[in-house]
Amino acid sequence: MSAAQTGCRFLVTGGAGFIGSHLCESLIESGGHITVVDDLSTGRRSNLDAARMFGTNQLELIESTVSGALPSLAARRFDGIYHLAAAVGVRLVLDDPARAVETNIFETAAILSFAARTRTPLLFASSSEVYGKGVRAPFKEDDDLVFGAPTVSRWSYGLSKAIDEQLALAHAQRDGLPVVIARFFNTVGPRQRGRYGMVLPRFVAAAVTGAPLQVHGSGRQVRCFCDVRDVAAALPRLLDHAACHGRVFNVGGDRPVTVEDLAALVIRVTGSTSVIEHVPYAEVFGSAFEDLAIRVPDISRIRAEIGFEARISLERTIADLVTEHARTPEATA
Repeated sequence: MSAAQTGCRFLVTGGAGFIGSHLCESLIESGGHITVVDDLSTGRRSNLDAARMFGTNQLELIESTVSGALPSLAARRFDGIYHLAAAVGVRLVLDDPARAVETNIFETAAILSFAARTRTPLLFASSSEVYGKGVRAPFKEDDDLVFGAPTVSRWSYGLSKAIDEQLALAHAQRDGLPVVIARFFNTVGPRQRGRYGMVLPRFVAAAVTGAPLQVHGSGRQVRCFCDVRDVAAALPRLLDHAACHGRVFNVGGDRPVTVEDLAALVIRVTGSTSVIEHVPYAEVFGSAFEDLAIRVPDISRIRAEIGFEARISLERTIADLVTEHARTPEATA
């Protein structure tokens, strides 16, 4: 099965979301037919407009939770499933950790059972949050996972994603399910929104309006950012490659940058007169919030298997976000 084969049918959960919509666009451009399942809690219909431009009859949107949609899909056959539906964003998770855990675990369990019954290859979108506090940097896929206390809701998202990974690999072992786990590291780009705590669209929206760029904490936190278009292009290659099945892959860039330097870069690229303003974590997320000083991926595994490289520069991503904001100011909000 190849994503490039015209006529292949794919199920994309969370396909109206930030990463999902770019994936749908890539799959349709390659000739695929897409069924999107999205409850539109954070996704948007407008995110799929670009995908429809490539093939107006190649995309179907089912507005539903994953578990709610699966009974109506029971008789269908797909060449591949991409499970991206999840509760995402630090702000969203902290506001309702119960929803984040329930969505991430129960809906993932439902789609994995569906894939196992129909013997459909599945790619599961995980997160660098599974590394928790981390044991070393850069993070390697086989590193131990270390989380904070369960009384700190900050860790609920990462814990739920780690359980999802275990469940996916268990289906691979027991049922022979061809499954690939992709751990995303700070994916950024057009269609990402700042309201759920995403740092880059928040910075861009502030810079283009001349507002202060609010850096949470010290600003010395180190991150690696990767453009969503690079990520979306890599996912079908991971699922298509049999040697990737039953394995975990970090997906991200390898250019470390501090959050404070990211803010300065946004100001420079936009030509903004904005200033950088430091805000204590406690004022934004509450006194119990914990964060990682360094979150950097080791991408040697995905580079070795599919030749992955982050090709779109952070400067270009910022410039594209500025263009998007100028066209539709609410896009980054």
